[in-house]
Amino acid sequence: MPDVGVLSAHLLSRFQKELFTRLAEAGHEHLRPRHGAVMAYIATSGTRASELSERSGQHKQVIGTLIDELERLGYVTRRPDPADRRAKLVVPTEAGRDQMAQARRIISDIEARLAELVGQERFAEFKSAFEEITRGY
Repeated sequence: MPDVGVLSAHLLSRFQKELFTRLAEAGHEHLRPRHGAVMAYIATSGTRASELSERSGQHKQVIGTLIDELERLGYVTRRPDPADRRAKLVVPTEAGRDQMAQARRIISDIEARLAELVGQERFAEFKSAFEEITRGY
């Protein structure tokens, strides 16, 4: 049996391939899996780059580069943080919010299909255990 690293890599690879293929079909063809380090963690009201770095586990410089790319692509914009004018919030644009809604729908479809493979209860247990392991590792 493959180890958990190999299994996780296979699941992630297939998940990302389907997600980004379907996002492209929905009009978001310029997004790549690397953009998930921002788009998967951003709040619709905006999020500081440092928070995106912390949430995604990516270095701040990587997040800064991804924000620059996403800004050029029209998915996010930078705005002053009302709580601290020295700080900037990364805020999704209309295109960014559409991508986020599309991604939620697609992910829900993928998870429903995975749950059909093993049953709802087993999938819920798997997801709960996987989250527990990820948080504790």
